[in-house]
Amino acid sequence: MIPAEKNKLSFFTEARKWMVLLLVALILFFGYNYFTKKEDNSTVEYDTALIQQQIKNVGKLVVTEGHFAEVLTYKDNKKYLGDLISFEKKALVIVNADVTVGFDLSLVKYDIDSINKVVNIVSIPEEEIKISTDLKYYDTESSRMNEFTGADYNKIAKIAKANITKKIDNSPLKKNAKNRFVSELSKLLIVTQTMGWKLQYNGEEMDKEADLGLKIKG
Repeated sequence: MIPAEKNKLSFFTEARKWMVLLLVALILFFGYNYFTKKEDNSTVEYDTALIQQQIKNVGKLVVTEGHFAEVLTYKDNKKYLGDLISFEKKALVIVNADVTVGFDLSLVKYDIDSINKVVNIVSIPEEEIKISTDLKYYDTESSRMNEFTGADYNKIAKIAKANITKKIDNSPLKKNAKNRFVSELSKLLIVTQTMGWKLQYNGEEMDKEADLGLKIKG
């Protein structure tokens, strides 16, 4: 073989070898990026699923219970001929009430930003107050001209419920319910921080349970 042709063949062989190596390198490079990127997406999706599951787990009714009692005196006068003749009816009523104050965590609204790894609580539900009253009547007095009717009993029940509502507002029952509510929500804070995510309330980052408590109670 002529030396010039031999050198030419050697050149093409060497060039082919480098092209193969370059092609293999490109395949390895794009393959690595593809599988790495896919793995990152899978991790984010996995984290998002875990957080959604945790939110679902705490989605329950947090309830604080209380008991109230009061004595109610009910009086009603029916007058005739101006004020010349009147007929009074009255009753002594013992009111016992069982009260629950709760928050339904399943009604918490939130957004999950999987790109920036942020869980943002948009809104929280109002407390649910349930009052169950038991009324016992004593020393009931009435006359044929002014007898007790269903309207009287309904009026007494309404007055009793209004009085109990005022007592609830002046008691620590609502505050205790909110404390329990914050305690349940703080579980989300622990989960997000453990997974390297952030928890926000209306766009404001919550670093600790105290921040969450102040924001909600405020």
